[in-house]
Amino acid sequence: MRLITRTQAVMAKRNVLWTLVIRDLRVRYSRSVLGYVWTILDPLLMSLIYFVVFVYIFKKTALGHDPYFLFLVAGLLPWQWFSGAITETSRALLQEAKLVRSTNLPREIWVARVVVAKGIEYLWSLPVLIFFALFYVIKGQTHLNGWLALLPLGIVVQFLFLIGLGLILAPVTTLVTDMQRVIKILLRMLFYITPVIYAGKLVPKPWDKLTWLNPMTGVLEMMRAGFFKHDRIPIQWGAIGVGLVVTMVTLFVGFAVFGRLERAVLKEI
Repeated sequence: MRLITRTQAVMAKRNVLWTLVIRDLRVRYSRSVLGYVWTILDPLLMSLIYFVVFVYIFKKTALGHDPYFLFLVAGLLPWQWFSGAITETSRALLQEAKLVRSTNLPREIWVARVVVAKGIEYLWSLPVLIFFALFYVIKGQTHLNGWLALLPLGIVVQFLFLIGLGLILAPVTTLVTDMQRVIKILLRMLFYITPVIYAGKLVPKPWDKLTWLNPMTGVLEMMRAGFFKHDRIPIQWGAIGVGLVVTMVTLFVGFAVFGRLERAVLKEI
């Protein structure tokens, strides 16, 4: 099975993968004055904007769990990982064309390096989420619970989903360069049809079931579950279950598509 054999090939070169990840992170922050701060500044500012717009301007108080600002931060941090990884994995082979052609590395490694690097940035942002969670716990506005155990599972599911999507998008974008513009448009649309700034439970039937087909719906449910009470907005276990299935299908399809298009990509670059 290609998924197993290619995963083993990448793991055999994990030292190289880690070297590439470190290189990417160093290059990204080497010329930046604020460096790591940019990792948390963007989602924090966006959370503040949405909080002001919906709570103070439109007077909406039931878009998600309370406190709403914590709800926004818990959703925008993984979304930043998702959108950044999709954008960069789509052009991963084009950006490293010389190395892709000249090295004998498993070419899936160029996609994996992006997802891992963006995932590390997400992990670096978790102290911000923890800070706000403890802040609201101390104020008595939220209560942590045992569903925090779902957070690591959510991280793993998002990682696998991004690997699968990246393996599809990287070769397709190399062969059809217009895909980069299409991806930008789709990401903007996907942001609003993914329960990032609102709770998935609020989507009216039967449209709520369609959002389950997006694994990020289940991922956000898992990443938020441990920070809020669920008396008003229960956990969407259906979204989590469907998301797990779609993630595994995407992973299998990703490896198959990448293997099918690999030769065509090498000719193109």
